[in-house]
Amino acid sequence: MASYFENSSDALVPDALKGFARAHADLVTLDPEYGFLLSRTAAPSRRVALLSGGGAGHEPLHAGYVGRGMLDAACPGRVFASPHNRQVYEGSLAAAREEGVLHIVKNYTGDRINFGIAAERLAHRGVPCARVLIDDDLASDSADIASGRRGTGGTVLIEKILGAAADTGLGLTELQELGTRLAGRCRTLAVASAAHTAPTTGEPAFPLATGELEYGVGIHGERAQETVPREPLRGLVERMTAALLDALAPQGPVIALVNGLGAVTPLELYAVHGELAALLDARGTDLARALVGDYITALDMRGFSVTLLAADPEILSLYDAPVHTAALRW
Repeated sequence: MASYFENSSDALVPDALKGFARAHADLVTLDPEYGFLLSRTAAPSRRVALLSGGGAGHEPLHAGYVGRGMLDAACPGRVFASPHNRQVYEGSLAAAREEGVLHIVKNYTGDRINFGIAAERLAHRGVPCARVLIDDDLASDSADIASGRRGTGGTVLIEKILGAAADTGLGLTELQELGTRLAGRCRTLAVASAAHTAPTTGEPAFPLATGELEYGVGIHGERAQETVPREPLRGLVERMTAALLDALAPQGPVIALVNGLGAVTPLELYAVHGELAALLDARGTDLARALVGDYITALDMRGFSVTLLAADPEILSLYDAPVHTAALRW
């Protein structure tokens, strides 16, 4: 029995994109042939367009961040699948400014391949293109994982900051350098008490017993390296926070994202944030900015992630710059 409200498994993503574009017609347009979303409201001061993309199922990422102050275009693939290189190529052509386009790519093999092919085709057309690779997932920071750390929650913060920087008129190389620096200053950890529902089977993507947590779960349902006994929230957040701070060793303020993975309530997320803030205070780490809510999900996974980004005055100023998208605005 189907677990999602859909006309068919093949129709869900295109149907959702049509609905999204209709609901936010003041912000985006949907290309009917290639399925990319294009901003209606990008700043005229931009010399470089920003394009990101990845599998559906992570909403509001990436479509929800197309608009003023963030992305010029987004390319959603099928559920948990990379967008096709033709989709990325056509979206890049449509969005590109006079100094080209910057691809913001989460570190997954399919994304790297398809964005890479699109970049090669853009080069043949004479369109400048560069890439920022986001690899913030601390749980996959292991020599045993050949592809390296996965791209997860940090994507939202980096897209926001790069969007503000692009609005100041930075060039392609400058934006790539800033994005690479941001990626190096950002780490994320995620946990789950239940897997997402697999669209193909209607069953949990992996088994997890009552009283167990998947510590270090991925946003596509990748199993963690360890399954741990469930404990009170304070101890869990303390373990996650300590690991993130040890990895980053921030020398100044941090930006935090407490993110729901699809089926955790706002009540719980704010409790997580309260514990995180208290722990950072106790460590003498300045929690300068924070986001709490569902910003990058994994369908209906019952879990949450914590992201920390080591900031400085320039980064905070860019983070604070105005933004107006379907999912983020101030």
